[in-house]
Amino acid sequence: MSSPGTSGFQSGFDGASEDLTAWSAEQRQNDRERRGHRLAVTPAAAPKAAAAPNATAATAVPNATAGTAGTSALVLYDTTGPYGYLGELYAMAVANLAGHFGTVTAKPVSAYTPGLVEQYSATVYVGSTYYGGAIPDAVPASFYQDVMATAKPVDWIGDNIWNMANAVGIENFKTKYGWDPTNSYFSTNGGVGNINQVVYQGQTLTRKFPAGQDGGVLHPALSGAGYPQVTQLAQAVDGTTGATSPWAFRSANLTYVGEIPFAYVSEQDRVIVFEDLLFDALAPATPARHRAFVRLEDISPDADPAQLRAMADYLASQHIPYGINVIPVYTDPKGVYDNGIPQTVTLAQAPDVVAALQYMLQHGAVLMNHGYTHQYGNVANPYTGVTGDDFEFFRAHIDAANNVVYDAPPAEDSAAWAQARVSAGLAQFALAGLPRPALWTTPHYAASAADYRVFGQNFTARLERPLYFAGTLGGGPVNAARYIGQFFPYSVKDVYGTTVLPENIGNYEPVPINNHPARLPADLIASAKANLAVRDGVASFFYHPYYDVAPLQQTIDGIRALGYTFVGPMDLAN
Repeated sequence: MSSPGTSGFQSGFDGASEDLTAWSAEQRQNDRERRGHRLAVTPAAAPKAAAAPNATAATAVPNATAGTAGTSALVLYDTTGPYGYLGELYAMAVANLAGHFGTVTAKPVSAYTPGLVEQYSATVYVGSTYYGGAIPDAVPASFYQDVMATAKPVDWIGDNIWNMANAVGIENFKTKYGWDPTNSYFSTNGGVGNINQVVYQGQTLTRKFPAGQDGGVLHPALSGAGYPQVTQLAQAVDGTTGATSPWAFRSANLTYVGEIPFAYVSEQDRVIVFEDLLFDALAPATPARHRAFVRLEDISPDADPAQLRAMADYLASQHIPYGINVIPVYTDPKGVYDNGIPQTVTLAQAPDVVAALQYMLQHGAVLMNHGYTHQYGNVANPYTGVTGDDFEFFRAHIDAANNVVYDAPPAEDSAAWAQARVSAGLAQFALAGLPRPALWTTPHYAASAADYRVFGQNFTARLERPLYFAGTLGGGPVNAARYIGQFFPYSVKDVYGTTVLPENIGNYEPVPINNHPARLPADLIASAKANLAVRDGVASFFYHPYYDVAPLQQTIDGIRALGYTFVGPMDLAN
């Protein structure tokens, strides 16, 4: 069974969707108040002379395996206001991507100290709290002044750029950057419009929001003749009027992105623009390179050896290295697929499957660990309780609208519990005479922060779309009810300290499931095409070997025709 999507916020999950609706409404209201000159902004309080940076308020992410030596990024984010926690979630998304290039330090913007931008290769500020009214500006004046003075690259996402212009002087800002944020707004003609596409590097990318959750894209007021030229990097397109406006643009050292692009993303989403723009700030000399990767999914002791061998023969004939995600124990505790008779089979009890796996390893496969049983206990979680169908490290259910809802980690979740399951699974590989897998994919990608760290301690890298929980950056308690899901177009060192390899174009799924549409070879190929906008990106997908080989062949042929070269999973870390 295919994995439920984990990209962006999960709608209907413990208030995240409701908070995004309220956040966007507040964003639009504040924008109207600012346009009407009714939004009073209280400047940030001056820092105490003896104050030192709060060590618990900054998180350093280790060097990424693909990073350039000496490259470093500073990620600053908002924390105040009723939806302040969103700032940390967005900052984790930025920090993870920046972890592809080198070291990353993430901290609340309120903890900024003078001169800090000069200590990093580039700085990214995520403006998620629209300051004004009852919420004082939390951005220190020194940050505004340092952005103006530095020659280092600064990427500014979303809100509060107008407060910088006011702080440094509007005319000074215009003289350096060629536009006036104080006359730039998210709404035009009384609303945010219907911006449903972003065009970048020849690719048309999607932009989709549930009703009521679109906070808009900032429309810049360009200063024109006599001021520096502003370079448009990506173009927003209104699907109703056809009107276009800059979505991301650059002048001098400042790159501005007109919205936060991390909520409700998809495989062909405008987040791809930001994923590529980071190269300009952190690795501008990177040459174009487009690689692809395929893994075969949900292979358990219950798999059909003939199907496995057929897949191996096809991929070997095409000289394609690939991954095989193996679940070492198959269990059907309620006999759902065996007439009510419970069944459990280990790899050692399935010698024909093991022989097929060894055949695959001899023909270009790399062994990967996909959980211990890929299900939880003897309950539906959320489907059948059977291996391959259900979550293992997270509880979930299906609501009345047929959506998969992520509930929480299991009650017994802990680092020790996760380690016990990992150790039990690795023991089963050894008992079957198979090598120890170096790579891990979490069943349905979902686990707690503690679990992800355990996986990172046992494997060279994870290949998946992880969840990142509020509290992770601040060093406080992790809130399992507030998180963001993310997938990557290249390898990263994430905020859990693990190398994560990309899976960014999904999987072949011939029928709709839980309000997710079918994904056919043409859809996967279209997603790969959109990701050509990432100059050194990967098109990574997975395929269940119980399907016929023909759709796999169509997908691979189509991706190759786009100019991608297929590589093995260990190559993706470079």
